[in-house]
Amino acid sequence: MTVTTESPPAARRAPGTDTADATPHPATVAVRSVVTPLRVGITTLWLSVIVLLPLAAIAWQSGTKGWQGFWLAVTSHAALESFRVTLTISVLVTVLDVVFGLATAWVLVRDDFVGKGAIDALIDLPFALPTIVTSLVMLALYGSASPIGIHLQHTPPGVAMALAFVTLPLVVRAVQPVLMEIDRDVEEAAAALGATRLTTFTTVVLPSLQPAILTGAGLAFSRCVAEFGSVVTIGGAVPGKTEVSSQWIRALVENDDHTSAAAISMVLLAISLAVLVVLRTVGGRAAKREEQDE
Repeated sequence: MTVTTESPPAARRAPGTDTADATPHPATVAVRSVVTPLRVGITTLWLSVIVLLPLAAIAWQSGTKGWQGFWLAVTSHAALESFRVTLTISVLVTVLDVVFGLATAWVLVRDDFVGKGAIDALIDLPFALPTIVTSLVMLALYGSASPIGIHLQHTPPGVAMALAFVTLPLVVRAVQPVLMEIDRDVEEAAAALGATRLTTFTTVVLPSLQPAILTGAGLAFSRCVAEFGSVVTIGGAVPGKTEVSSQWIRALVENDDHTSAAAISMVLLAISLAVLVVLRTVGGRAAKREEQDE
């Protein structure tokens, strides 16, 4: 007797064993081919309206008096003094943000204590407050009637305190999620081999955090360069002392010199963009080195 065996019908095959199951339906492919360009087009249109067109308008207005008018606007004594004050305070505040932002993120991720959730929520408070409210809070705390006896009104430290208040969360939120993802087994292995906590931090943890730290630092610096509302009352716009470039731009607008104001704005935009590109490039290279080492 000859016994013949038949393969099970296609309908009885287990899901996943039939190659047809893995093939997308033609209708699905067609929908995807239509939806993807549509989403890209909507995103591009939105960014053009919100970002590109305003920047193009500022660039056009800054050049209405020609190159000579642009150069005179950005090299005037008042403009150069505002650039000096802005960049000096911004660099100082960014360094402080990196140090204290990293420390704050470390405490929130690695330590457990009463009120941790409340402190974590308070980190985002500067994002919710209008910047002018921040300036009024700083004025009430560090002004001439300071309840704690610290008078920083119309001083560079007062401007720095206001800028640090609004920029510190940028570093914390950039570092915190990366710190949460770091494998602690490597740190424990380093400690088992006799490495100190400082050595473990500088050789194991810090290289992994470098891209996030640079990103947070770039965002903090750019925010410092462009900030206006948080320093408007505590700073007082004292020329050569506390008058940052954003306040000088306001003075130009109030004097109906919109072309010079646009020129100063373009310089600030170029500075912020250059810093972001450099830090992103360095951070990207550091991330690639980390992946290659792994």
